[in-house]
Amino acid sequence: MTAASERRVVVAGAGNMGRKWIATIAATPGARVVGIVDVDAATASAAAGTLDGGAQVGTELAGLVAATGADVVMDATIPAAHHAVTATALRAGCAVIGEKPAAQTLAQALSLCAGAEAYDRLVLVSQSRRYNPHVDALAANGASLGGLGIGQTDFYRAPHFGGFREEMDHPLLLDMAIHPFDTARYVLDAEPVSVYCRSFNPPWSWYRGDAAAVATFEMDSGAQYTYNASWCSDGAETSWNGAWRLNGAGGTVRWDGESEPVLDAATDLDPAAPAATESAARSGIAGAWDAFLAALEAPPTTPRPRGHIHENVLSLAMVEAAISSARAGLPVVIDDLLEQARERALADETDPLVRERLAGWGTVRDHLLGAGAPAAVG
Repeated sequence: MTAASERRVVVAGAGNMGRKWIATIAATPGARVVGIVDVDAATASAAAGTLDGGAQVGTELAGLVAATGADVVMDATIPAAHHAVTATALRAGCAVIGEKPAAQTLAQALSLCAGAEAYDRLVLVSQSRRYNPHVDALAANGASLGGLGIGQTDFYRAPHFGGFREEMDHPLLLDMAIHPFDTARYVLDAEPVSVYCRSFNPPWSWYRGDAAAVATFEMDSGAQYTYNASWCSDGAETSWNGAWRLNGAGGTVRWDGESEPVLDAATDLDPAAPAATESAARSGIAGAWDAFLAALEAPPTTPRPRGHIHENVLSLAMVEAAISSARAGLPVVIDDLLEQARERALADETDPLVRERLAGWGTVRDHLLGAGAPAAVG
């Protein structure tokens, strides 16, 4: 990337995650943090002080974008603010990379998909756990087994967060499950069709809401993906990535969430190389940032990057569907949920350009995954 194409970035949200993003962007050639916005001006100023040369600060995004000439907004705000921040950035002419989830609700996420189309800008959701060479190896080894029929994640941790997580209705599903759900779509190379979920709260739990769940998804490939998880399980904890098992006609691949996946093939298969997948040079949020920058520089006909908001929405749909199933005690068909969310988005939308795009879609799933969604644009 040449100096002439340097990306000028405003970071929205100057808390712990925002500071991590500020450091990542500052360490990347071809990009510069020119502004930091936060509801607390003092917090924004303190974050700007960590940068050589500082950055302009403010409490209002549109004005700071205009003042700095930014062409990128990085959204590190709380989920409840994601829709407003991204919608404002798009109207200001900026491409956006944001922390997961894309928005607080599926309806708001669909609004942002339509906004990306209406304003012809790239919106990428940083599902940072996908940018992990071991996840790439898991996907590659799974593909080497032929058609996968079973995917499973066991996740058992006992974090004492304090604060808002311990007061949420569904802390595990709302705050954590999107990571394995998104990874499952990638490593199974399949999309969710339906889910049956039971959530519960063990009697010793220190959470107010349900801190444990078992969810089984039917995928469009015919595979079944099961998530067994708890956020109040002391002893024999899994890694934060969970413990994975993929099974197909050719055998099984297991991953402990930390080291290299282990292939146990029924035939003489060699472990597949991660190079066969979309391995990133850097992992975590740095990998997501690199993918975002590469997409901005790519020709308009380039396929959309993983994490593009249209692609990412189905990971959020898995979360909402699991919670809906747990509340109702019944299976939930994800296409039904998507169409209900589109109706909610149309009812709530105040931007006529975005409303027009939403109203013009065919079925939501076909639009998100098909030719109706735009290529990477910036």
